[in-house]
Amino acid sequence: MSQSAKAIIQSMLETCGLTINGPKKADLQVKNERFYDRVLQEGSLGLGEAYMEGWWDCEALDELFAVVLHAKLDQMLSNEMRLKVGLEVIKGKLEGFLLNSQSKHRAFIVGEHHYDIGNDLYEAMLDKDTMSYTCGYWKGAKSLAQAQKNKLDLICRKLKLKPGMKLLDIGCGFGGMARFAAEHYGVSVYGVTVSKEQQRLGMERSKGLPVEIHLQDYRDIQGEFDAVVSIGMFEHVGPKNYETYMNVASRVLKNGGLFLLHTIGSNISLSKANAWIDKYIFPNGVLPSIAQIGKSIENHFVMEDWHNFGADYDKTLMAWHANFVKNYEQLKGRYNERFYRMWRYYLLSCAGAFRARDCQLWQVTLSKNGVAGGYQSIR
Repeated sequence: MSQSAKAIIQSMLETCGLTINGPKKADLQVKNERFYDRVLQEGSLGLGEAYMEGWWDCEALDELFAVVLHAKLDQMLSNEMRLKVGLEVIKGKLEGFLLNSQSKHRAFIVGEHHYDIGNDLYEAMLDKDTMSYTCGYWKGAKSLAQAQKNKLDLICRKLKLKPGMKLLDIGCGFGGMARFAAEHYGVSVYGVTVSKEQQRLGMERSKGLPVEIHLQDYRDIQGEFDAVVSIGMFEHVGPKNYETYMNVASRVLKNGGLFLLHTIGSNISLSKANAWIDKYIFPNGVLPSIAQIGKSIENHFVMEDWHNFGADYDKTLMAWHANFVKNYEQLKGRYNERFYRMWRYYLLSCAGAFRARDCQLWQVTLSKNGVAGGYQSIR
């Protein structure tokens, strides 16, 4: 073990009030001294893999990440480490510039790797009513189920849905939005997903409703719709495809129609995801920035409303984590201890990121050719 590596990490953590092997819930408990070199050499990937392998632990992972990200510890690296990290960032940007990781022939990778893990996992973790795997809207809500219903109703009202309308749901997940809109607003819904398991369960749960769920890439969508919604899918589109995505949405939306984009957002423009998240959770995913979304909607849409409720994702992720831990006993036959640590690390590190306001959650309401007389924001 390099003493300098340990000293660097100790010094960085001390600046935000954390101590190696300290008594606070957010303190790291290091169990393998090789941890320090691994983290400085491999960055976020090494940190996450070391946790999965039991090299370190923390009683409150969510709070650890909230503190570390809020303090922007990466800015405190030594010149040597800053150069190393800088080279990795440059490499990632070059890969993002030269390669289209979200091209059409790669579109189904994230479905197979993440969303097809097993419906038993998602049924145990998500709310029973809607099975929404996206941020809930917690205004006035006391439960995860209510927060998810609030979110779906908010979207329907923002889209001004009325009986008889045709709604396109790009990235429809398990069909929660489609079912809610059909049941409560009398619309017919055409949904697309890149997950075979989501399609199968979504269709089962939508029986008797005017809902179709197709295993289909968004670039192949045809037809004409009164409204379009995309909830938690734009994160998989990739910067090289943002304009293509907007072109598809515009092409299939009727004149005067509304398109609601619900997406996690980054405070800065990125071309590549966090290395650990990319390898273990969402391959090829990239969070969009305000600048990137703004550029992509030029010549396609009028931006009518931009709503940020990113802090609600912290509550949502913590609720999912509580469900996962509570129900793990019934899952452990299929998901081993390494998976358990990986999944907890995913949920809690993301909760910490939203708590630190390092990530955002945006609902952007767009219109085709503008709303006559102006659009009234709904909250």
